[in-house]
Order: sequence, then C-alpha cells, then structure tokens
Amino acid sequence: MKKILLPMLVSAALATVTSPVAAQGTSVKELPKGWHLLDKETDGYYGLSLKKAYDFVKGKKTKTVIVAVIDSGIDTLHEDLKDMLWTNPREIPGNGIDDDGNGYIDDVHGWNFLGGKDGRNVKEDSYEGARMYHQLKKIYGSKTIDSTTLSPEQKDEYQTWLKVRAAVEGDATSNGMDVLMMQRALEISFEGDSILRQGIGKETYTGKDLDKYNAVSPIQQRAKAILLDMFKSNNIMEMSNKEFLSELKEQVEGEVRKKESANTPPKDYRGEIVKDNEEDINDRSYGNNDIMAGTPLHGTHVSGIIAAKRNNGKGIDGIADDVKIMAIRAVPDGDEHDKDIALAIRYAVDNGAKVINMSFGKSFSPHKDWIDDAVQYADSKGVLLVHAAGNDAKDVDSTDNFPNPTFKKLPGKATNWITVGASSDPLAEPGFKSYTASFSNYGKKEVNVFAPGTRIYSSLPGGNVYGIEQGTSMASPVVAGVAAFILSYYPNLSPKQVKWVIEKSSVVPPAKVKVPGSDKLVLLSDISTSGGLINAYQAIKLASTLKPEGQNLPTSTLKNRMN
Repeated sequence: MKKILLPMLVSAALATVTSPVAAQGTSVKELPKGWHLLDKETDGYYGLSLKKAYDFVKGKKTKTVIVAVIDSGIDTLHEDLKDMLWTNPREIPGNGIDDDGNGYIDDVHGWNFLGGKDGRNVKEDSYEGARMYHQLKKIYGSKTIDSTTLSPEQKDEYQTWLKVRAAVEGDATSNGMDVLMMQRALEISFEGDSILRQGIGKETYTGKDLDKYNAVSPIQQRAKAILLDMFKSNNIMEMSNKEFLSELKEQVEGEVRKKESANTPPKDYRGEIVKDNEEDINDRSYGNNDIMAGTPLHGTHVSGIIAAKRNNGKGIDGIADDVKIMAIRAVPDGDEHDKDIALAIRYAVDNGAKVINMSFGKSFSPHKDWIDDAVQYADSKGVLLVHAAGNDAKDVDSTDNFPNPTFKKLPGKATNWITVGASSDPLAEPGFKSYTASFSNYGKKEVNVFAPGTRIYSSLPGGNVYGIEQGTSMASPVVAGVAAFILSYYPNLSPKQVKWVIEKSSVVPPAKVKVPGSDKLVLLSDISTSGGLINAYQAIKLASTLKPEGQNLPTSTLKNRMN
C-alpha cells in the first residue's frame, strides 16, 4: 500500500537540509483533478474516455453492482460515499444480534476482520516475512538439512524457509543505513513542520499552501525548502501536512520493523486483539463491525475512485454510477494475513458482490491454498477479482507478489482475476515521461492491463475532504470501477468475459514505454498481457457485442475470443 516514495523523499530531505534557499523541486505541469477519467482526443490526457462511455450507453437500463473493497477501512460518513454504501438487507442495525445468521453481528455495511469483540482494532502489524522467518527458524534454523529425506510438503516448506531467510536477513544487513536515513528524514520533516505551522499561522496546510507561503527568516526558508521539495518530488501538493507526516511515520516505522525482524520476533499485534485461532480457517466468527476503525485513508480513497457519487457537484465523480460499496477491513499497516483475506473474499461473495477490489500485496503467503480456495469459490459464483500489481518497479513474472492467480496445488491460473499495473500520462511524471508509472510492477505474463495510477484525485477521510494519492492501489480500483460499469449494463457477462473485454479493448500507446524503474524503452506488450491502457469507452463498446457464455456470439467477436 506504499503511496509516498521513500527513496525520493529521503534524498529530497537530506539534499536540502543544509540549504537556506527555498527548493524549486521538480517542475510538474498541473494536471486537472480527475484526469484519469478524461479522453486523449477531446481533453488531451490518457484517461478512461469515461464521458464517451456514458454517451454510448445513454438511455440503457442498469442493474446495481456490488463492489467489495477489501482494504484498511472506509469513512462511512463521507459526503461522496455515504449514499453509495452497500447495506445488508438481512441485518437490523445496532440490535447486537446476528439477524442473518452468518456469524457476523450487525454487519450492516460490511465487516472488520481486524477487530476484537471488545471493540479494539488492529492498526499496525508485522511483515509476513518476519512472521514466517521466526516460525520456520524453529524448524530449520539450527539444522543441517538433507533435502532428499524430506517429504514433498517438507521440501516446499524448506524452500520457503530459504527464500524467507534470504529476504529477512538481507533486509537486516543491507538496509541499515537506509533506515537511519529514513529516520533522519522523518525527524527533519517533523522539525520543519513545527516551524512552518507557526510561520503560516495554522495547524493544517497543503503542499500548495506551502508553495505560496513567503518564508522570511533563514530557518523558515530552510524548513520550507525541505518539505516543499518532498511534496513536489512525490506529486502530493494537495495532501495536507498531517496526512503526509502520518503516512511517512507509518512507512518509516514499518521499515524499522523490517530491519529488526531478523533478531526480534514480531509482536503478535493481531492475535492479542482478534483472539481467533489463526491456523484454523474454519474458525470464522471473529472481528467486529467497525469498518472505519480509525485507519480509513487508503480504503476511502480507493472507494471514491470506484463509486464517489456522480454528478452531485462535490469532490470527484466515481467511475460507476449504479454501484454499491461493500466495506471489508482486512489490511493493516503492515502485511495482511492470509486467513483474513480468504474469509474477506468469501464474505464478499456470500453477500452478493460481483467485483472485489484488492489494493494490497506482500512477498510471502503461508496459507496461499486458503486464498486459492476462496478465489475458486468466487469463480463458481461469478465474481471478478481485481488486484494491484505492486509499487516496487519489479517484474512480477519472476518476483513473488501475493495474492496472485496461480494456484499452489492445482495446475493453471484463475480466469476470474485481473492484475493491474499503474499507467501515467506523460505529463504526470516529468522526470519519467512515460505511459507507465515509474513505481509500478510489471510482467509480460502476470500483469494484465495498465490503468491510471499517478496523481489520482479522490475522497479522503474527514467527511468532505479530497486529495491526491498514487500507486497501483489507485490503478486497481480504476479497473474495478470499469468492470462494475460494464456489469451494470451487461450483468449477464461472466468474470472471464469482463476480463477479456478489458484486455482486448485496451488502447496501445502511440510510442514505446519505459520499463518502470529504468529508462529502457519497450512495447507495453513486453510488460503486460494486453499491451494496452484501459479505456472505458472501448470496453463498453466491445461488451455490447457479447452475449452470455454459451450463447452465440457475433462472428467478428468469435475470432478474438479467449481460449
């Protein structure tokens, strides 16, 4: 869920710490709010062509689509989201009774799998690599292993131990200096913020406010230089100082926990609060109904991209209009637990979701079979899953990023799954200037399509607050929103058909793209299966030519249909 790019931030902070001159930062051309919805031909931006898409279906009837957002929580009182929330028709709010008998009391708008029955909630958590490292170290850490004597299951576990050990011990030895720099950057940021709040004369300000602020004294100029360069370098000029510092603090603390993980077993954050048997997938009646839980920034932003109320003159328009958001909290500050994700998927399916957005990911998955079972269950009920590719500028064909559609114990891959990389308008990252986002993961086999993920304007917690975030976490709900838009007009299409439509209708960029994290130029088809950028207008046109699976299709469509 990384949104602030730490290496860029650290270099910005330390490069300007001794300079009394206000930093100029990266020159960024202002993109319009909601650029991801716009059209290249009419507006000049590589967005979704959403107006054209709605013009194409004007006058057609729709069917409400439920989209489950498995995330950190949602601000249920936000002006652009409160009318768009799914409501459980079988549950009587606030009576303390499990009216629908599903094991979850008062699950009115969704469920929180990171909650305790006493009302407490998990906020931060450890990393999966650290959890697995200390668990497997007890088995393999002090032994000389002859792998030929191991059973197939033990061999698989031993190979996992070798990967986990390399990752955790590698982080502990190689990231020491980086972590110290990050901690110093955090200190500098808080020190500068204290000076600026006093100078500006208010507790909350944005990057734009800071840009306009006339710093007089040398110490104010230095503080402005440091923080303004961070805001500009990360393209977060509309983010508030409080949001910025909160996210930065969480990320730096996470990196510290990662560095210490080789020597210090992680705290059982989740177990102390949730109190279930985490090793038993059938122990399901845990959690609480607090889907906001004090940590709703990420989930609120994601939900607004999909479903912020359209044409109400407030904030931003979501992509899909006839849609309801089911809020499922299962992602802490740290790595999510496989059990929570598997049960979150099943909860969404059982309560009528047709699209599930998953803007999270991690490097290890100890109970992947549980998630695979849930994915197959979703497929059997006609539910599409959309997942963010990740923000490490890595090739996920060769680098693990979980969850993923490749089954652990069965051949093949899930066909009801879309993995999304982040695209960008060339104007969005002047130093990168590509149709791909500089941070996005990619993969010729594993990433299906690229969707806008840089400088995305959407809802934030606070009731009437909006701002910019970026990451594949933002690209994934763009695709989930387009999928819901398609299904609202063509509800009988299968997940496989919707995936095919989104891929086949994607628009090939007019030039080669940069491989994220480098200056190497390639075709987009070299780093994704579709080779294109998602386009809602082209997608809805193609969807209109399809009939439900099993019925006759137009000849032109049959030629291109998936195997």
